[in-house]
Amino acid sequence: MSTILITGATSGLGRYVAFELVRSGHLVLAHGRDPERTDKLVEELRAEGAAEGFVADLASLARVRELGSRVAEAHPELDVLVNNAGVGFGPRGSGREVSADGHELRLAVNYLAPVALTRALLPVLRANPPARIVNVGSAGQEPLDFDDPECTRGYSGVSAYCRSKLALAAHTFALAEELRDTGVAVNVLHPATYMDTAMVRDSSITPWSTVADGAPGVLALATQDLGSGGYFDGTRPARAHEDTYDPQVHERLAAVTEQLLEP
Repeated sequence: MSTILITGATSGLGRYVAFELVRSGHLVLAHGRDPERTDKLVEELRAEGAAEGFVADLASLARVRELGSRVAEAHPELDVLVNNAGVGFGPRGSGREVSADGHELRLAVNYLAPVALTRALLPVLRANPPARIVNVGSAGQEPLDFDDPECTRGYSGVSAYCRSKLALAAHTFALAEELRDTGVAVNVLHPATYMDTAMVRDSSITPWSTVADGAPGVLALATQDLGSGGYFDGTRPARAHEDTYDPQVHERLAAVTEQLLEP
């Protein structure tokens, strides 16, 4: 059985997936931002299987890197990382928000945090093949503006979210190439559309689906060999935005990412 780290496990899709994995016999490392909610979740998970909690604010790159270090030290057997945590569109009409590091919040949590956490944990994952990285993306993808990656002009929460998810998909495909033949698979998926989560409700959107609808795709990628460098719509192989496959986009994104990740 696997040792699986799930970010954003205290609610929504992450919580549902955590319980499914624990019930299947896996050791779940449940990440949350709030200590009390994380402790409560772990207590509930332990009633059904093996779990451990890790607390970190993913809006701080220093905290993300510390999370990676703590997990790597405590669980050198880690073989699955599920980058699930995310920030949605925000309430309708809300303005631009920034992270602890001053980055646009959706870019910081939906893209920079999973990149930084993945980097911190890659040595451990590479030591435990076959290992898997599952990036929870979205069908909502919008081309990046490399002249304004932080969305400082004409801000829209929807655009910021969709750009962060395109960046995550493009990064996934570039990383899959980098990790070819290492025994570490990395894939990205759109779990389901407008699931009944706090993220969706905060955006004043009526949910179209449940977290139970979104779980099978995440569970399949976390526990089965489905190749690497793929984009999935639920459990079905699909096609992401064309920009995500463009080597020039990969190159420009990598350069911008290095700048943004600098301490």
